[in-house]
Amino acid sequence: MKNLLLTGIIGASLAVSCTTAKNAQTNRAEFLKMKGDWEITSVDYDQRYRIKPFDEGADVNCFIGSHWRLIPNNWTGAYTLNSGGTCPTLTRPIKFEVVDGNTFQFKKIVDGTKAKQNTVGYTLTLLSRDTDQFSLQQQIPFEGETVRVVYHFQRTATK
Repeated sequence: MKNLLLTGIIGASLAVSCTTAKNAQTNRAEFLKMKGDWEITSVDYDQRYRIKPFDEGADVNCFIGSHWRLIPNNWTGAYTLNSGGTCPTLTRPIKFEVVDGNTFQFKKIVDGTKAKQNTVGYTLTLLSRDTDQFSLQQQIPFEGETVRVVYHFQRTATK
């Protein structure tokens, strides 16, 4: 009887672990579809606020037209802002991950540091995704309120 109970527990444990592994593989497979080059085509936010995303010191409008390369097989990438007007020219390497299939987290990699040395990052929620576009939402706390910023991405190339 004890052996039968033990066998049942082990069987149940294996079934749960296989299901969890399968879900993780499915989530990863979905995000592998994001591999490639993307452009932010628009940003939606409350116009009463002046938004400077990701601590770059650049206005949110500088991110419209920015180029993002995502490489999910090693969770690396970069974004590039194009200069013009008051917008700086910069390319920033990033390390990102996807948590629970709908949370996109990334941290900037500053010259001379490794990703594991950088403990500051950004968390965005995946609102929608298909083959050629996706949208990420960032919640920014400001003076007791939360400012919602939505970045709309369009695929420019598959790499």
